[in-house]
Amino acid sequence: MAASVGRICGAGLLKSNSAISLNQISSFSTTREWSRGRKLLLATIGALTGGAGALAFALDQSVKASDLELHAPKNLWSHNGFFNSLDHASVRRGYEVYKQVCAACHSMRFVAYRDLVGVTHTEDQAKAEAEEVQVTDGPDDTGAMFQRPGKLSDYFPSPYPNEEAARAANNGAFPPDLSYIVPARHGGEDYVFALLTGYCEAPAGVILRDGQYYNPYFPGGAISMAQSLFNEVIEYSDGTPATASQLAKDVATFLRWTSEPEHDDRKKMFIKAMGMFTILAALAYYLKRHKFTVLKSRKIQYKPKN
Repeated sequence: MAASVGRICGAGLLKSNSAISLNQISSFSTTREWSRGRKLLLATIGALTGGAGALAFALDQSVKASDLELHAPKNLWSHNGFFNSLDHASVRRGYEVYKQVCAACHSMRFVAYRDLVGVTHTEDQAKAEAEEVQVTDGPDDTGAMFQRPGKLSDYFPSPYPNEEAARAANNGAFPPDLSYIVPARHGGEDYVFALLTGYCEAPAGVILRDGQYYNPYFPGGAISMAQSLFNEVIEYSDGTPATASQLAKDVATFLRWTSEPEHDDRKKMFIKAMGMFTILAALAYYLKRHKFTVLKSRKIQYKPKN
């Protein structure tokens, strides 16, 4: 009898279940604490994300139009739409506007004369345009720099040797490079057109410093660039009437091209891709109908065995 009781006690059959209960309670408490901590962590992450989103929205709204700033109105550009290309005649006229008006202050250091070939000029015409400028090159055999006529591989020259010279010539304002000005401004070419044609008298209460002008489309209203486009300020080579709005429209189209020279090629690739995908979709639909017609039209009948 004693041996049997000893075996039972050794096997733990008569042990108290209090230890097991305590372990279960401890595990349950740990699970509840982890669940509570996870909820707190998720709530903290959600609050931080919401705060960051609200801050980003507030900053975005702060740089947009206020009471004294206007949004550029939408214009019907000929190159808008999935299947519309740039008006290359307008691009060429825009180049003339930039060359005779804008190039006096603004650089375009990411556009080369070779980019004009096949777009606005022939190769000979682009070479003639490049040769009109003098480019600093060298050093030569004596170690000195020299001036030479431009080549197709040269980029458009800058009107100033450095930023300090540009600021000194413009009352401290630095004229931005125009190579990618269209995608760099809210509104794109609409903003450029509105800015060039939107100069007006400053409203009451707006104080302008010397050398500043009022333009409601410019952030802050006070702009250091004077109005530069007027009726007949230049004469187009193709005889188009050079009104102020025509000049602004053409130079905006030209700047749209300089910011995206692959504009027309991209849309051509889109048309080709849509054609190929349409053919492939029709072929896939036909093969699906052809291959699955047996499976879709078959009838399964279960007959009991006799």
